[in-house]
Amino acid sequence: MEISAADVKKLREKTGAGMMECKNALTSTQGDFAQAEKLLKEKGLAAVEKRAGRATNEGKIFIKIKDRTAVLVELASETDFVARNPEFIVLGGNIIDRILEKGYTEPNDELNGMVSDLATKIRENMSLKRVRVVKAAENEYLTQYIHGDGVIGVVVKMGADKGEIYEKEEAKSFAFSLALHIAAFNPLALDKSKIDPAFLKEQEDIFRKQLEGDEKLAGKPQQVLDNILKGKVNKYLADVCLLDQGYVKDEKLTVAQALADCGKQLGAKLTINDYVYFKVGQ
Repeated sequence: MEISAADVKKLREKTGAGMMECKNALTSTQGDFAQAEKLLKEKGLAAVEKRAGRATNEGKIFIKIKDRTAVLVELASETDFVARNPEFIVLGGNIIDRILEKGYTEPNDELNGMVSDLATKIRENMSLKRVRVVKAAENEYLTQYIHGDGVIGVVVKMGADKGEIYEKEEAKSFAFSLALHIAAFNPLALDKSKIDPAFLKEQEDIFRKQLEGDEKLAGKPQQVLDNILKGKVNKYLADVCLLDQGYVKDEKLTVAQALADCGKQLGAKLTINDYVYFKVGQ
């Protein structure tokens, strides 16, 4: 039977396959559009499965905040070219909307199926690498920051003893600045209490080995060595703990001091109750 150019064009627009592939699929199925579409999807899926082992180190971070809930998603691809594809970007938004609609908290068959559908069409390996959902209580405020083309995404959950302060632009602006700070400095933890003791001990052991190998410190009293070690550990904590880091907008202040100052201006006690940092490929 004769296959019309209009049908070929329609099938191509729907599946993303080449013109000849679409024509051959329609010919093979005797013009049955649904069967031709299914055939092309099967071929596309087979092509993607062949590439399943290839690394997906590119991609984009997507974030949406709605009704006191923030959703972060890392959607991965093989190339940054696909990460900029409008259909890829639409997919990221659709995945977040589905998560918000159904209350999902992690990747599942339905969400992975949405990814597979586009991967089949584009014929590039893709994956839904991470999902994180953050919920805010009545006296908490959520804000987001996405850096550049979506390489880094941050959500901050700020707390206050007076929920009405979130109506003030100063509070919203400061929360956003915290998100920007986290994107820039990627703190390991909020403060020392949030760091795994075993990890901290490992860092102390590394510093101790460094001191033992320093010829300039040979023969120094143990008390002196202990004080040097303590100083190194404190400096390390100041580098990796959010509240101890120099604030991005005024490095003379720590984040903790900037938080206290902003709270004082607003007439409330502010806290950072949670934060999430996503970077593509990490």
